Amino acid sequence: MIRYSFSDPEETLELRLSENSSRLDLVTDEGSEKFPAEKLNDKIRGTGVTYEDLALKFLYWPNGRVLGDETVHARSCWKLQLAAPTRDAQYANVFLWVDKKSGALMRMEGYGADGKLTKRFEVVSTQKIDNRWFLKQMRVEEMQPGTNKVQARTYLEIKK
Repeated sequence: MIRYSFSDPEETLELRLSENSSRLDLVTDEGSEKFPAEKLNDKIRGTGVTYEDLALKFLYWPNGRVLGDETVHARSCWKLQLAAPTRDAQYANVFLWVDKKSGALMRMEGYGADGKLTKRFEVVSTQKIDNRWFLKQMRVEEMQPGTNKVQARTYLEIKK
C-alpha cells in the first residue's frame, strides 16, 4: 500500500497494489472509499499529475511486450510497451524502463491515441529506508501537444 497525503485542502489517498490490479481509495473521516472513476483524469493540485497516473493502472494492462534493453541513469533496463486495452485510459500506449537488477520503474512515457508523447515520468533520486530502496523524487513532464517540447514540469517528492 502507498499512501499519498496532500494539504491545502487536505486529501489522503491510498493505492493498493495487488498481483492482478490496483485500487485507488479516498480516505475520509468515515473510512475509505473507492476513488470515483469519473475523476481519474483530473489533475492534482494544478500539476501535470492525474489521479489515473497515481493509480498505476497501466501496470496491469494485458499483452505487454519487451522491446529490448536500454540504459537509464547508468542502469541497465528492460524497455517494455503496454497498449491500453480500452479507449477510456488517458494513454493509448505506455513505454516503461524497468531496472534489471532491482525491478524498479526508472522511466515511463505515455502516448496519446495520435501516437504523440504526452507525458514523461523519470526517477530523479532514491532513498534507503530500513535497508530497502524507495523512490525519493520523480520528475513529471507534460509535453506540448504535437511536439516533444516540455510545457510543464512537476516534481513528486516522497517523504519517509
